[in-house]
This record gives sequence, structure tokens and C-alpha cells, in this order.
Amino acid sequence: MKFRLSVNGADRDVDVPRRATLLSVLRNELGLTGSRYGCGAGQCGACYVLADGRAVASCLMTVEQAAAEEITTIEGLSQGERLHPVQQAFVAEDAMQCGYCTGGMIVSSVALLRRDPRPSDETIRDALAANLCRCGVYVRAIRAVKRAAEASG
Repeated sequence: MKFRLSVNGADRDVDVPRRATLLSVLRNELGLTGSRYGCGAGQCGACYVLADGRAVASCLMTVEQAAAEEITTIEGLSQGERLHPVQQAFVAEDAMQCGYCTGGMIVSSVALLRRDPRPSDETIRDALAANLCRCGVYVRAIRAVKRAAEASG
């Protein structure tokens, strides 16, 4: 089936089965590989994207569902060479190790800061709870979110 998706501010046409996951369409049809396949069950956060501003598991969202929402991937957060403030903060705080979970953590952090521009440590921990990191960068990720919040004024 043909679908028109709004991804990172641009309309993109795809011809895929209507039950195809958004994750598979992003990676295999659109070449946006920043969202990663982790568990395939919405439990690890590696595949998170913003759907109308909410952090969602793209491995669980169908392309049919995604066609009704504005999708922003980790690639869509930066403006050319200029990183999003949350991306900058993750770099500054060295809040990544292997990098597999980083895109999902950043997406979750962006969604949080849009809802709550001055989150407490507890709120940040809750917002990142769905993002699993085997390398254990959670403390640095919390510092990065706080840094991004401070940078935003």
C-alpha cells in the first residue's frame, strides 16, 4: 500500500504493507538508521521516535498509524551541522558509550523537556526509565538532560 509519511519535516511516500512497522520503514525504506532495533517489543527504547511530540516505540507503531502523525527521528533533531541542545548536552556530558541506546535516550529527553522544561532528577529518571542502557550511562544522561534544560533558559 502507498502511504505518505511526514518525517523530519518532509513528506515521504512509501509503498509497504500497511502493517509494516514504522521502524522498518524508517530504516529500510527511508535510510534513517538512527532509530535502532533492540527488543522488537517496545521495552528497550532503542527505537524511540517523536510522534506528534511524544516519545514512542517505532517497533510497535505501524506505518498506517504513523501516517496520521508528525514523526521526528534522532536525525531530524539537528539543524544541518547544528546539534539540538539535548544532543549537544549528551556530547558535553559524555552520556554515551557504545551508542546503541543514545538516539532513543535523546528522543525521550527531548519529549520530556517539551513537557517539563525544568524537570527534577526524579522526573528525568522516570522519563528515561524505558530506555535501557547496558553500558550504564544513566547518571551522565541525567546530567545531560539537566544541562540541556539549563541551556534552554
